[in-house]
Amino acid sequence: MNIQFSKYQGTGNDFIIIDNRMNDIHLSVSEISFLCDRRKGIGADGLMLLGKMEGFDFSMTYFNADGNEGSMCGNGGRCLVQFAFDIGIKKESYYFLAIDGPHEASIDSKGWVRLKMSDVDNIEHQLQNDTSISPEFFVTNTGSPHYIQFVENLKSIDVYTDGKKIRFNDRFSAQGINVNFAEQQPTHLFVRTYERGVENETFSCGTGVTAVAIVSCLNKKGPQHIPIETLGGYLAVTCNHKENGQFDDIWLLGPGTFVFKGTLVLP
Repeated sequence: MNIQFSKYQGTGNDFIIIDNRMNDIHLSVSEISFLCDRRKGIGADGLMLLGKMEGFDFSMTYFNADGNEGSMCGNGGRCLVQFAFDIGIKKESYYFLAIDGPHEASIDSKGWVRLKMSDVDNIEHQLQNDTSISPEFFVTNTGSPHYIQFVENLKSIDVYTDGKKIRFNDRFSAQGINVNFAEQQPTHLFVRTYERGVENETFSCGTGVTAVAIVSCLNKKGPQHIPIETLGGYLAVTCNHKENGQFDDIWLLGPGTFVFKGTLVLP
């Protein structure tokens, strides 16, 4: 079987993308895992299928690098919008369906993709003495579950080791969680993320930076704009913190960049 694919990246978070509007692409867990392998396959943090869906411009099906279907991926969603534009689905605004529900998106004048994220109405703030996690952390869901911990000197943190320890902690190991370490800089937030499914630090995580941005605004009300630095580049999150404590009108902004395309040959 010959399958046309494209490779895209959003601030270093990279994806294999396949046009599946004919619904004729059916990949197994082992095939997806092989394709995402950086030594034996194409190499990517995940794989996405762009499908046809009545009432929407397209659908998004996301698979983690381990081959299993994943929850919402913010950077993946932005890259998929750019891919849709590049293959001829050219619109001023997009409306697509992902695993966590409908999303709106658009491409702005400087080429950044604006992706509307799900509203957030539940943020857990923990202060405890469990040394296997941290004395203080936050947990929320921005389409995917996220653990957030603010630290100092983030560049020196061993994100792989510390993130893996938290991700496989007794509390989180069953369903898994993405682990974000964040540091407040004078003009922006710096964020590094250990992602479940990839089971390693990635260069960027869209739902992760969204979660960190929201937590950073807990003591602020009204519209917010939060610039964010990741290992792979810069993103931004805008949101509205309502008087009842809920967050809505949440948008993830950043580039979705074409890398290359080719043909897969599978038995």
